[in-house]
Amino acid sequence: MPHPGWTHFSFDGIGTRWEISTPSRLSGDHRRGLLATVEQYDAAWSRFRPDSLVADAARSPGRFELPAEAAALGELYSTLYRLTGGAMTPLIGASLERLGYDADYSLRPGGLPLPAARWEDVLDWQGTVLTTTAPVVIDVGAAGKGQLADLLSAQLRDGGCAEHFIDASGDLLNPGPEPVVVALEHPYDPARAIGTVELGAGALCASAANRRAWGDGFHHVLDGTTGAPVRTVVASWALAGTAMVADALATALFFVDGPRLEQEFEFAWLTAYSDGHAEYSADFEGALFS
Repeated sequence: MPHPGWTHFSFDGIGTRWEISTPSRLSGDHRRGLLATVEQYDAAWSRFRPDSLVADAARSPGRFELPAEAAALGELYSTLYRLTGGAMTPLIGASLERLGYDADYSLRPGGLPLPAARWEDVLDWQGTVLTTTAPVVIDVGAAGKGQLADLLSAQLRDGGCAEHFIDASGDLLNPGPEPVVVALEHPYDPARAIGTVELGAGALCASAANRRAWGDGFHHVLDGTTGAPVRTVVASWALAGTAMVADALATALFFVDGPRLEQEFEFAWLTAYSDGHAEYSADFEGALFS
């Protein structure tokens, strides 16, 4: 546990398990407010529910008004789309559905990998307004969980709970000031660790090929230019000031190396490759086991 003696509020939201730790038990109003924020986020961004805003965009082209958080999300995705040459894209939803990661969780491929539509051909994302020229399956899973963690953290602070720790199924947000030592999960064996890292004020997010994996080598990190799973990287970790940025960069590390991302983002990183070697930034203050 990050802080012995703290209380824990656990719940399911946006398809994952959450645990919020606080020095004292959250009130019923606090808990209901946090759950309402999770529901609102899911109602906007989930491609798995037919009543969401992004489900509307999947049915027909048009102009869609999104929540306030969309502005930061769109700007981040636009930058990473450019840096990865289109490999990381919010238009990856149809590619995931083709391989079986669909609303029914069929996990049965429906054909050959499907490259994502090109952003510049079908999508205009300006602040909180999304305009499309064709039906598109938006999937913001590469950054959405992190952004929701940031939103919940801000809500806790606004409610007078400055001290807290958020664990979104292994993606961690620590507003500080006490650092927490975190184990880095082995990409092939969740029961083992490949090392540890100290998380101070900020977020640590990971992406791995063994999470949300199915069938004959399929997993959820797809290259938008091919629609196929990435094979060269098996796991990545990113430390950043916000969980949204850490979450997104952990995925971006599957497509471009850390030094390229460091040119435009302030973060620390570790990437584990399928050939067994690892690369990391000079400021990734962790220890890898031999």
